[in-house]
Amino acid sequence: MQLSPFHLAIPVHNLNECRNFYTNVLNLEEGRNSDYWVDYKFFGHQLVIHFKPKTKKDTHTSLVDGKDVPVPHFGVVLSWEAFHEFAELLKSKGIQFIIEPYIRFEGQVGEQATMFFKDPSGNAIEIKAFKDMSQLFAK
Repeated sequence: MQLSPFHLAIPVHNLNECRNFYTNVLNLEEGRNSDYWVDYKFFGHQLVIHFKPKTKKDTHTSLVDGKDVPVPHFGVVLSWEAFHEFAELLKSKGIQFIIEPYIRFEGQVGEQATMFFKDPSGNAIEIKAFKDMSQLFAK
């Protein structure tokens, strides 16, 4: 089966603040937009931020490799080199990480680089990479 780009829509409670974050902090290319939503090219996929008034929501985490991983979250798998370049970009822009970039499951099946951070609306984002992409779904 051929892989196709995915489409993901997420809610944001401040469209202008999040538009600045995705455009100027993450350096994503903006596509179509309106007063209520903005499309982004998210590493070859389509990410859409949609305005939604702020509500109180519970924060939940799941323990993975000794770290509290935020649930829900979304993200992408990059090449090993692109992951490290992107991590340096985020550090240079002062991103506050939920989980700093590190190697998860080191020396085990599924070894991967990972990092977690939030956008201004609190959406958790995971960026990860595998030295060996054949390990992506390894058990």
